[in-house]
Amino acid sequence: MQKISTIIVSVFIVSFSSFSQQIVDGKFGKGINIITADSSFSMNFSARFQSLYMVDGIINNDNQISDGTSQFLIRRSRLKFGGHAYSPKVKYKIELGLSNRDISGAISETKDADRIILDAVLKYNFYKGFSVWGGQTKLPGNRERVISSGNLQFVDRSLLNSKYTLDRDMGIQLRHKHKIGKMVLREAFSLSQGEGRNVTVLNIGGLDYTSRLEILPFGTFASKGDYVGSDTKRETSPKLSVGVTYDFHDRAARQRGQQGSFIEGTNGEYVTSSLETVFIDLMFKYKGISVMAEYADKKGDNSQALDNEGISQGYFYTGKGLNLQAGYLFKSNWELAGRYTNIQPEATTGKTKIDQYTFGTSKYIVGHKLKVQSDLSYTKEEGKEDKVMMRLQFDIHF
Repeated sequence: MQKISTIIVSVFIVSFSSFSQQIVDGKFGKGINIITADSSFSMNFSARFQSLYMVDGIINNDNQISDGTSQFLIRRSRLKFGGHAYSPKVKYKIELGLSNRDISGAISETKDADRIILDAVLKYNFYKGFSVWGGQTKLPGNRERVISSGNLQFVDRSLLNSKYTLDRDMGIQLRHKHKIGKMVLREAFSLSQGEGRNVTVLNIGGLDYTSRLEILPFGTFASKGDYVGSDTKRETSPKLSVGVTYDFHDRAARQRGQQGSFIEGTNGEYVTSSLETVFIDLMFKYKGISVMAEYADKKGDNSQALDNEGISQGYFYTGKGLNLQAGYLFKSNWELAGRYTNIQPEATTGKTKIDQYTFGTSKYIVGHKLKVQSDLSYTKEEGKEDKVMMRLQFDIHF
């Protein structure tokens, strides 16, 4: 891992040196921008990391916290490259993860290698509002997942996202954007392999098909704010985005589609289940007020993970989820926010209902590029003792 990191840094230094006379912009929070003399190639380089401290415990019968644990962690550490190649209509994005949490999950399906590549995608705007994407990147699924982990309103994403999200995958996407008066419409369709990021084995089951429609009745948000947590730009007029996603994952081989364990049967064959997922979400912002809501419904034709012998080998995580969150950003750039998440797994999963209540506070020093966030969560799960968790995180994006 150290050798790989050294190589990445060395390549950047060499590239930076060779283009040093062509730097056109460099600013904290916006990275370093490089462009060739003939404008045929550009590159933006940036880096960020999140340093997390977490304490959690169980609330016992005496309403006291017991069995507490604590942890210091580099939650994320990323390098990002982006720009255009040959033509401004051809854009690319590369994002690499360097922390242990970023690269963990090496399995035989990834040739037992670290999963360093997060995004490696090429985007071609071939006609007016139409673009085609190719490579590995996030699918057009639930809004909270597509929001960058560096732009979240809380320390991390909700339980709805961890249980039902589509995550990243390899394939192609067709996207379109147009206006009808002031209203903006966005459509996206994705065809992906279905096994998730950095998988090297042949397609195990079928492909994954994703469609998404977004409606922005009052026009676009400032600085793509419909995919940024908190109203850091303080929208001067009400802005709303409503999105609907439908995903059909033909014969998924992992517990949660693109994530979770691969399930194998008694004879060594992969156990699969076709999964259908619907997401409905919205983002609203106005003068420091922000509201985000998401609903998820995932179903499978083999949620019990029955193999060819009719023996259950685990489960595919199916069910419903609801996430509601809202916050207010004061003029001092302090924010108070609250979140409620409800998870209702299908009985076939063997999992039980979860309710989680989270209160968060954030100080935005330079927007999301330099901030301190903390939150306190209370979790109730049927059949288990209640839990409490406190997190404090420092986030910097160069």
